[in-house]
Amino acid sequence: MAGRIPQHFIDELLARIDIVDIIDAYVPLKKAGRNHQACCPFHDEKTPSFTVSQPKQFYHCFGCGANGTAISFLMEYLHMGFIEAIEDLASRAGLEIPRDTVQTSNTNNQSSELYELMEIVTGYYSKQLRNHPQAETVITYLKNRGISGEIAAEYELGFAPPGWDNLLSELGGSDESQKRLLKIGAIIENDRGGYYDRFRDRLTFPIRDQRGRAIGMGGRVLGDDKPKYLNSPETPIFHKGRELYGLFQARKTLKEVDSLFVVEGYMDVIALAQFGIRNAVASLGTAATPEHMEKMFRITNKIVFCFDGDEAGNKAAWRGLENSLPLLKDDKQVYFMFLPAGEDPDTFVQNKGKEAFLDANLQTPLSEYLFDYLGKGMNLESLEDQASMAKVTLPYVGKLSTAPALTSGLLRKLSGITRIPAEELTQQLREYKTTGTTNIPLRRIRNTTGKNDGQQSQLTEAIKLLLRKPELALVDSLNERLSEIEVKGIEFLIEIVNYIQSNPKTTLAGITENYRDREKVRNRLIELAPTESKYGDADFSDESIRDSFFDSITRLKEITIDAKLREFGNISNMDDLTEDKKQEWRLLLKAKKELKLEKT
Repeated sequence: MAGRIPQHFIDELLARIDIVDIIDAYVPLKKAGRNHQACCPFHDEKTPSFTVSQPKQFYHCFGCGANGTAISFLMEYLHMGFIEAIEDLASRAGLEIPRDTVQTSNTNNQSSELYELMEIVTGYYSKQLRNHPQAETVITYLKNRGISGEIAAEYELGFAPPGWDNLLSELGGSDESQKRLLKIGAIIENDRGGYYDRFRDRLTFPIRDQRGRAIGMGGRVLGDDKPKYLNSPETPIFHKGRELYGLFQARKTLKEVDSLFVVEGYMDVIALAQFGIRNAVASLGTAATPEHMEKMFRITNKIVFCFDGDEAGNKAAWRGLENSLPLLKDDKQVYFMFLPAGEDPDTFVQNKGKEAFLDANLQTPLSEYLFDYLGKGMNLESLEDQASMAKVTLPYVGKLSTAPALTSGLLRKLSGITRIPAEELTQQLREYKTTGTTNIPLRRIRNTTGKNDGQQSQLTEAIKLLLRKPELALVDSLNERLSEIEVKGIEFLIEIVNYIQSNPKTTLAGITENYRDREKVRNRLIELAPTESKYGDADFSDESIRDSFFDSITRLKEITIDAKLREFGNISNMDDLTEDKKQEWRLLLKAKKELKLEKT
């Protein structure tokens, strides 16, 4: 990182991403009232106590106390550093990170060096495809597959020559350079402590992230050697569960991505691009992960999984369905396209052409695939199998936490299949999703605050409520009311109010992240924040929160007035006071009387 990340950027970043989507990609969440819940990923439990608030962009576990923002979650769950978490979220949101200063971060410098080295490796293999005397075999292969020079150049196809140390000899002239090559996975360390090239006698496919940075490499053998395809290993800059081959080129080529085809291999992406189908990506040898799905749904509303019709293709498709469900919304669609036996997207488009590949009749909607898959082997004319079908299907329908219309449609279709009334299925689904978590109603908390009239109690209560509903800071009269309060700690409340007024769209997440450099203050805010989220979802309203907040402000003003009146002591003779003191005393009595009238 070149310098400190400005706070205003962190605020914008937290406003652009959704903590529910971020966490749900790793910990499946269920809707529970206004919040989302799951069993806590940070400690073992059977009853969910991990709560994620979408309005506040904040999570909290009532079991172990874990809490924080989307940034905190990535840091704690994936063990990322702060800068790495910011960069991850910025990449998801498509934002470039600005810098305040010219200071240098060692971590970012190291990452920059690795990206630069991967770029050099990419260039090296591309050059070998053009110039190496043994590259003719690869060029002939590409020509026979119908791949033009333009497409090969756009996707930066390359050639890793035969031999154990071609890249090593070119770029690994020192111990330090060898260590860097090892760190990006371009070379492998042998048992004797020496090194050799990872990619040998292969067609190479550079992998770029959404920002266009070279992060890894894939290689395809042209003979009978195994494995047929070889990928870079996990490195500090390459995580195959997050990246999609071809996504950078698709976004670069297309102004709008109406849909994305998810295929299995590099050559599938290349072949489809050759036929003008530029919206294809490959998942780098692994089934589509929740992170893949989330990344694609930020770009398009329609995803089509296109796999071979064999057992491996069926498994990959089902895994894609499972990972799609929690991320589906009513405006998002997932389809499945199973090609005939012996065909893959590459051979299919070569043999039958673009129009045949794009034929919508080949695409099966998620709903149809779901019921076909789960109903295999069942006799749905029998009551027993009808009950079994409902039992196995409802958990999948229950994952659709953000697609109410699709949920209703699936329940209606399930009702038609099983002949169980839709109302009964709805009730069974509701019971399945029930968590049993009890919330403390707001009115109970409000009734207990009078037991401790101390100024710190009232000040703490005001901060809690402000953290729950930051827009309270935007009420016109608030600054004037706060200026009349003189109690210890009021400056901190005013500081939070000023921050919110300067960032009117901020959330609880933004407020706490603003204090990341003041650890004790941030920890105190996080400590206060979960307390207010115990206010029961069904038992509070915006009006009641507002009333409670201004009740606390009024009480703080009353405490201020009482303290000033006590300074006068017992006045037995008004003549002992100066005219200014008399006027001050009268104004204090008037203000106290007005407060009493206001409270009644």
